[in-house]
Amino acid sequence: MKQGTVVFCVIILAFLTGCTISAESGELEKAGLLLPYTYDDEGWNRKGYQGLLHVHASMDVDVYVEEDIRTTEAVREAVQRFADEGVNLVFGHSTIYAEPIMEISGDFPDLHFISVNGEVSGENITGLHFQGYAMGYFAGMLAGKMSDTGTVAVIGAEEWQPEAAGFADGALFAADNMKVHTGFTGSWIDEEAALKLHKEFKDAGADVFYPAGDGFHVAIVEQVKADHDYAIGYVGDQLDLGEATVLTSTVQEVERLYRRVAEKFDAGELDSGNRYYDFTEGLVSLGDYGRDVPEDLRKWLDGYVEIYEETGKLPFEIEE
Repeated sequence: MKQGTVVFCVIILAFLTGCTISAESGELEKAGLLLPYTYDDEGWNRKGYQGLLHVHASMDVDVYVEEDIRTTEAVREAVQRFADEGVNLVFGHSTIYAEPIMEISGDFPDLHFISVNGEVSGENITGLHFQGYAMGYFAGMLAGKMSDTGTVAVIGAEEWQPEAAGFADGALFAADNMKVHTGFTGSWIDEEAALKLHKEFKDAGADVFYPAGDGFHVAIVEQVKADHDYAIGYVGDQLDLGEATVLTSTVQEVERLYRRVAEKFDAGELDSGNRYYDFTEGLVSLGDYGRDVPEDLRKWLDGYVEIYEETGKLPFEIEE
């Protein structure tokens, strides 16, 4: 995002609240957000933007956004613009920011950096990690139970995504003879590649799909809807895309986490290092159920989720 657009975002935020407000106490002065793509993707980038809005509204601080930032040089230039505006807390809303942040953090000792889903080290860097395996596992359990063909599919962006492996394992737990197709686009936003995988898996008999990519999940859900199949929403609660299509969603509570982290930083209690979040911290959850999910199936899955929240044990780890 060009600097003029950053200023425009701040003006928008000031308009929404009636005035531009600065922090009167605490360590947080202003907050900045780096996004790899635009904030209006209805997925991951939008969640980051909404998280920043929560910080702005709840803590009375100015906030700044930089979109389409994907290289180390672009990160450095964006962070310099943040620093010039008085920002001292920077959220890097993607795994791609871990390395650039570690490279430049020493040049900005008065800033604290947040890396989301990327392992980091450094005195002024904190890594926030949403654990994806369990949410994928529960999504797979539901998909396995709702499939009429005995075949389900996950379409991911990157092979390292734990939610993809979790989905496959959860589906196999639900039904031993379940067939699970797994494919990756190599990009979070490549709709064409995702739709190609969908067609391949649809032709192979899949009737429940988990599009685990924030830039293409809407396109997949719309195609699934047209085919009268089922989908599992990703990152946010996406029941509004179709109550007869979306069975549930795997939700990451970015907004709540960003506010929690900003409050800890403001209180001088935010440590460097990596932090991990899952169902047990209330920051990962399943969304509302679609209308076709039977009540007994909802109770069955909710029971396992509750056990996991209390014990950290997934269904295959529970002693019968």
